[in-house]
Amino acid sequence: MMMQNIVCCATPPVVTPTIVPSQGSTSLPVRKIPGGYGLPMVGPLKDRLDYFWFQGPTTYFKKRIEEHKSTVFRTNMPPTFPFFMGVNPNVIAVLDCKSFAHMFDMELVEKKNILIGDFMPSTGFTGDVRVCAYLDTSEPQHTQVKKFAKEILKRSSKIWVPTVTSNLDTMWNTIESDIEKSESGSVTPLVQLQQFIFNFLTRCLIGVDPSKSPEVAEKGYMWLDAWLALQVLPTVSIPSLQPLVEIFAHSFAYPSFLVSGGYNKLAEFIEKEGQEVLELAQNEFGLGKKEALHNLIFILGFNAFGGFTVFLPAIFSALGNDKTGLQQKLRNEVKEKIGTSSLSFDLVKQLDLVNSFVYETLRLNPPVPLQYARARKDFTLSSHNSAFEIKKGELLCGYQPQVMRDEKVFEEPEKFVADRFTTKKGSELLNYLYWSNGPQTGTPSESNKQCAGKDYVTLTTSIIVAHMFQRYEYLSIDSQGSISKVEHAK
Repeated sequence: MMMQNIVCCATPPVVTPTIVPSQGSTSLPVRKIPGGYGLPMVGPLKDRLDYFWFQGPTTYFKKRIEEHKSTVFRTNMPPTFPFFMGVNPNVIAVLDCKSFAHMFDMELVEKKNILIGDFMPSTGFTGDVRVCAYLDTSEPQHTQVKKFAKEILKRSSKIWVPTVTSNLDTMWNTIESDIEKSESGSVTPLVQLQQFIFNFLTRCLIGVDPSKSPEVAEKGYMWLDAWLALQVLPTVSIPSLQPLVEIFAHSFAYPSFLVSGGYNKLAEFIEKEGQEVLELAQNEFGLGKKEALHNLIFILGFNAFGGFTVFLPAIFSALGNDKTGLQQKLRNEVKEKIGTSSLSFDLVKQLDLVNSFVYETLRLNPPVPLQYARARKDFTLSSHNSAFEIKKGELLCGYQPQVMRDEKVFEEPEKFVADRFTTKKGSELLNYLYWSNGPQTGTPSESNKQCAGKDYVTLTTSIIVAHMFQRYEYLSIDSQGSISKVEHAK
């Protein structure tokens, strides 16, 4: 991989052992799974309209928990009728931490072709390759691609932090300039964030600076936005413009050729400039060039760029919504423990409040709200109160924003508590912080589906927060994450 000469090095994140609550025998009473699917076509369509339009995802799940007096029940999940006739919307919802944990036991469940439910976007979006996210752990290619992904991250660790911080300086300079030019005096920094995310990820994961192609540097993040959107559109709640959204966004799948132009240009750029990383995939992990290329784009675009694009604005919104003086507390910790030292993974691991703030934002705003898993065999699933018989082939669905508000695990679950994870008890709660296809204490491996870059996500976000409070004494941020004023650190 092409590496720039740098002075500052970073120690790669160290993961801790996977801790998943035991799924052994239970003395809980076995209960028939409540709920149902309704009449064919009519029931799924009604549930789809409730989920997307009349109730919204959060109310949809809460009302059914109340109705069934259970966090485990049968229901339907989009997409559905009319143009998804090959998709089965029937799921078993698992909405507390204990039942949700079963979805990560690969002896009980499998993950083949169910990243976003029974619906799978056309492989035309990924160069006619079934990429790793749609592979089950039992498939040999899963092991090859997962090892490849982990190796990319390991190799990038030396340049990761300085690449992030140099691109952060560029981003903040742009934001400050845009605030001065803005007629309203404020900026919602989504575009600037996406440019930052795309630039540093391309440099770290592919080993090349996007500026080698002016078109990629200018439009690469927009190509990924469109590519991502069309794949997931039938499953994403858009709380406006109804009924147009139901008619045009949720009723059929869009074809890949609509975004193939940008995707193909990005693929050509990576194939030309990322030869070293592609050769690594072929020579050390036995992947074909085409398979390596399109898995690499998926890792870059869907897993990394998509995840950060959803999560980082939530960090800004959390700061904007705070009324407890959180900015000052975070700034004080950064000044006391790091000061003006160059940032590194090792240094930010010392920032207990900063890391807890990142974890709490993940708890309430997981980048991927829905998780799916299909029963590999018959087994007994336990919630806090009851046990349920699951049959082989049944599809489980967990809505993480609801699971992460489990009152039996988290005190005041609806409240944002920035220091929730700072105490010894708080560190134990990380066993139940599910956001990465597993718990925060989990270890990504070839035998599970946990995100290979899990620890890079949390520590990179802590780097971003620490850098912010090294650079600024104060930022004026509203509840939507818009920035109207910044005061540089003295």
